[in-house]
Amino acid sequence: MSPLPQSLDLDALRSYVLGLECGSFALAAQRLCRSTSAVSAQLKKLEQQCGTELVLKKGRHLVPTASGERLLGYAKRLLDLNDEAVLALKGELLQGEIRLGVQEDFGESLLPAVLGPFCRQHPALRMTTRIDRNAPLMKGVREGTLDIVLAWQPTEERMDTALIDIASLQWIAHPNWDPAPLLARGEPLPLVLFDAPCLMRSRAIKALDDAGIPWRIAFTSQSLGGIWAALQAGLGITVRSAIGIPASLATLGSVLPSPGTLGVVLLSASHEADEAELLLQRLLTNAVHQTRPMCRG
Repeated sequence: MSPLPQSLDLDALRSYVLGLECGSFALAAQRLCRSTSAVSAQLKKLEQQCGTELVLKKGRHLVPTASGERLLGYAKRLLDLNDEAVLALKGELLQGEIRLGVQEDFGESLLPAVLGPFCRQHPALRMTTRIDRNAPLMKGVREGTLDIVLAWQPTEERMDTALIDIASLQWIAHPNWDPAPLLARGEPLPLVLFDAPCLMRSRAIKALDDAGIPWRIAFTSQSLGGIWAALQAGLGITVRSAIGIPASLATLGSVLPSPGTLGVVLLSASHEADEAELLLQRLLTNAVHQTRPMCRG
């Protein structure tokens, strides 16, 4: 009879996954309410169980080896299944339906990390997700066609109670695109923007007008993908937050006047959100906060 396969320690797997997600096993230890030495011992135990190194030191950080990268996907699936089983046995699997609206900037950067685990842990819960621009999302939550909305804070409405973070706005362009020659000649800067009405469009134009810098609309789009494509083609510059910016683009720093900051709001159509909605709101808020080093000025 062949020997039984090695069983991986779920607690060690959780520490491993959280350590890589946090970018630090010391931070993972804090979130797990354990000592750093305890988490290090778990990592060592996991490497012994796997029979291979899982992380390597790169500067001040630990990064996964090829084997560690391969383990990561399996680890997340094992933990999701474990958590689902625990909730099912406790009778705590969430049910019902949530209609979620998410502003385009947050779609690619936040949703995979939030909705994937959330839906796998609560398979009886029906999720409908809509990615759209700010105005349609605001209309959806006001009219009750959306239950939860993650969006930018509208300038015409005070939603301080729904404010969960503040993001710095940035001028973004292709890394080889330089505004200096145009500024020196006094020529208008080509702007790549959404069609009006648009919060970012208004911020970009106001920042340039206040500084007396001429501009022209070089490209308009109704989708964020179109904006990124135009910037990658070198057609001009735009204003967005750094959340979700493609690796092929870059921020311009202090070359142009600052477009300021913009609040991030999480809105609910109901004043009495159920347990599923409250949990999803917490997960979305945490995900936004984890982008803070990237989006804060």
